[in-house]
Amino acid sequence: MLIMIPQLIVISILLFTLAHLMPGDALTGRTEDPTVSPERIAQLRLQLGLNDPPYQQYFRWIGNIVLRGDFGHSITHARPVIDVIGERARNTFWLALLTTVLTYLIAIPLGIIAGRYNDKLVDRGIGVYTYLALAMPTIVFALINLLIFGFRLEWFPVRGSVTLEAAQAGGFAMLVSRLHHMVLPALTAALLSTIGIIQYLRGEIVRFKASDFVTTARSKGVPESKVYSRHIFRNALVPIASNIGFIIVSLLVGSIFIERIFSYPGMGLLFLTSITSRDFTTVNALVMIFAVLIALGALLSDIILTIVDPRIRVK
Repeated sequence: MLIMIPQLIVISILLFTLAHLMPGDALTGRTEDPTVSPERIAQLRLQLGLNDPPYQQYFRWIGNIVLRGDFGHSITHARPVIDVIGERARNTFWLALLTTVLTYLIAIPLGIIAGRYNDKLVDRGIGVYTYLALAMPTIVFALINLLIFGFRLEWFPVRGSVTLEAAQAGGFAMLVSRLHHMVLPALTAALLSTIGIIQYLRGEIVRFKASDFVTTARSKGVPESKVYSRHIFRNALVPIASNIGFIIVSLLVGSIFIERIFSYPGMGLLFLTSITSRDFTTVNALVMIFAVLIALGALLSDIILTIVDPRIRVK
């Protein structure tokens, strides 16, 4: 936890420097707006402190975050940044959670089957799936699913997070609508996120199958089903379970392309639109939040690992 502090300080400096070096700002696009005079734009830049030296802007920005939890004001949305992000964070959280559940529901059974029946026909079939998923770009796979299941078959919505009618009705209808909007992007991301888990779990099972304690259990007459459930699967699943915290966080910060293609109003889509509109206050806040989440995800994975495998605890 103490190591996280200097890491986040360095990230904040690099982030602010890169944002400052990018051309223009959120007011640049308004210079061509005939309804806004150049004098008014100059006045806004002065009020927002955009003319101050970069080091003053940085300390003011980081000081407001640390002391007051104030990430600044979004010029594009004309609202506090924390309010803009808060509306999108809920959508991204539920999408990442559903993606995580689907990822493990798909990856763990396939990994177990591939490891138990390694070098058999079913293992080779799963291997073909993992290689295809590894070679398939996220954007291409998402576009294919959107075209087939969204536009052609019309099984799933192609944009948004809830229909207007369901949002007005609320309750169970709103919950069903939200889930309906999340299924296709979540399943798309999950099918591409299972690769590492399947291959790692398969390798662990194959390795444990040849270990001494498994051979000893078999020599004692332990049934094969118990050998797998009590000795092989349990040990092979330890690293997978410990990595769940990092996987959840990775999906939270890595759903940018999925949200953009499916027009899903989450933090990833907000990140892209904020870049194109030069709303660097929102961009900086999002990247800092992503950095904190990644650090917390790594910490959470370490904590889970000490719970599922007490042998690594520091005495």
